[in-house]
Amino acid sequence: MQFGIWTPLPHTIRPEPGMECAISQLKTNGAGKRDCTFEFACEVVRRADELGFDTTLIAERFLGPDLEAWVLASALAMITRRIELMVAVHPGMVTPQVVAKMGASLDRISGGRFAVNIVNGWWQQEFELFSNGTWIGDNQRYPRMGEFIAVMKGLWTDSDFKFDGAFYRAHVRAALTGAAGKVAIPQAGEIVAKPMRASSPPIYAASRSPAGKALIAQHCDVWFAEYKPGYRNFEANIERMAADLHAMDALAAKHGRRLRYAINPQVICCDTQGEAEALADQAERQGGPRDRMINALGAGLVGTPQLIAQRLQRYAEIGIDCVMLRFTPMLEGVETFARKVMPLMRQPPPFPPPHAGEGKGGGDTKEQQ
Repeated sequence: MQFGIWTPLPHTIRPEPGMECAISQLKTNGAGKRDCTFEFACEVVRRADELGFDTTLIAERFLGPDLEAWVLASALAMITRRIELMVAVHPGMVTPQVVAKMGASLDRISGGRFAVNIVNGWWQQEFELFSNGTWIGDNQRYPRMGEFIAVMKGLWTDSDFKFDGAFYRAHVRAALTGAAGKVAIPQAGEIVAKPMRASSPPIYAASRSPAGKALIAQHCDVWFAEYKPGYRNFEANIERMAADLHAMDALAAKHGRRLRYAINPQVICCDTQGEAEALADQAERQGGPRDRMINALGAGLVGTPQLIAQRLQRYAEIGIDCVMLRFTPMLEGVETFARKVMPLMRQPPPFPPPHAGEGKGGGDTKEQQ
């Protein structure tokens, strides 16, 4: 199983003092000589890289004070050595041709560590402002997403690529060569830089729509599975995910492909189960219906290191390959998880059982079922 973290940005983690202070500075012209949100993101991702985390998701949120994802990812590439840098991109905000160019560039400067997360977009105001009003409905957004991925992958892998779609057009011809094999003037549309890796960089995506799932099965590499909010819903959620993964396997098999699977949990790891559940209960009471960080508790990774490791093993058994984690506080959570949970995952199961009386609140009760 791969362990990842969300790069901490204002909209990706729960409020904590360091980030709240940084956001206040970020909204003020001329405040300070160094941006505190950038410093915080660098500190967390650098430490995750040192501790052995495999990947980090750099989310893109145009509305709001977040730093731009591609710019931040390029900076993170310079301070890390091994962690994968997964950049989110919104079809319709930027063209796939530009993303292919930026992605190949980031893959090269990072030594082959680039991945992309396709986010089809749901916030109409964001599209109206940042894509010059090009908001379209679901009946068009998913076909556009399919064309976007096809063009992006084609430019990465095919030196003689032509695409004429309803939303995008691209024509790439192999470069002409001059004397002694030297490349002459590139042909129109040619992407000179290719990704460093031999294959296309990994493509991650999430979708609840049947149309979106069908596109992911055909074009992408990793699907983010979904689950119901509420950390006490772990048993029902993992049963549902197992069925969803089986269905996605069948969709991918129609195209002769195999998918990998990921989830986006909020983790609360404490020395006792009671302490962890008290923090989870408090968070769920305070969170709103669209609070993604609170909803992420539905993965059920709330408890002692032993319980969390047991549940991660169960996720691995149903086919989850990657967990993209959030913590509160973020840096402390990265340290705790790496020190207390990751070593347990390297041990052969079964893991040591929780102490007597722990874990009673982790599954569904009859009333919740």
